[in-house]
Amino acid sequence: MSAVDVHAVVSGRPDAPAVVLSNSLGSTHRMWDHQVEALAKHFRLIRYDTRGHGASPVPAGPYSIDDLADDVVALLDRLGVPRAHVVGLSLGGMTAMRLAARNPGRVDRLAVLCTAAHLPPRAAWLERAAAVREQGAASMAETVVRRWFTRHYDGDLGYWQSMIAATPAVGYAACCAAIAELDLRDELSSISAPTLAIAGADDPATPPAKLQEIVAAMTDSRLVVLEHAAHLANVEQSDAVTRALLEHLNLEER
Repeated sequence: MSAVDVHAVVSGRPDAPAVVLSNSLGSTHRMWDHQVEALAKHFRLIRYDTRGHGASPVPAGPYSIDDLADDVVALLDRLGVPRAHVVGLSLGGMTAMRLAARNPGRVDRLAVLCTAAHLPPRAAWLERAAAVREQGAASMAETVVRRWFTRHYDGDLGYWQSMIAATPAVGYAACCAAIAELDLRDELSSISAPTLAIAGADDPATPPAKLQEIVAAMTDSRLVVLEHAAHLANVEQSDAVTRALLEHLNLEER
């Protein structure tokens, strides 16, 4: 499948190093709202909607992680960015790792949050895809949001449920298929980009052990585990995530 022109929002300093933020399954570029103000002071910030999500095109599935990585390359080419820092959460982290392994010249520093290099069982993802194709993403919204946040989260759960519900069924299901087939474990050792991995201590979807597996396979990486955070750690522990990203991405200015 050829790359698509994904919807992107660019902000920050046009003359600064670029940072790409890649979203999770069922979300849009708005999931990074808590990080925008701080990162935009230092970087050219590129947020985008993964294909099949938000305002991006919704090609017929299934999709592969290579398709999602191709979209990022096409986006960078469209914006005239030869090399960028890449930050991704969950599905976005999977996309970022594949990009860093496959196109090392395009990735400077890498940060992956609440993600995995391999996330079995395959059948569960295919079953979720089938359910969404039949009933729509709204059918998953309440269940998924319960996994995104701890019970202590005091934000607006309805906002996040609405974001998931608005995701096109074709796009959501096709991305489930990409996760079903995902296995990046043999590629991790080839990633040369300095990597920060962030895990939510209470994440039931991609627990800290999944991030530890990623870090253990890389030569230049470190793991941060955040307490009182589940799958959307960048929202529930937004200040801690923003500080960690700034430290990792902005080392040359420290």
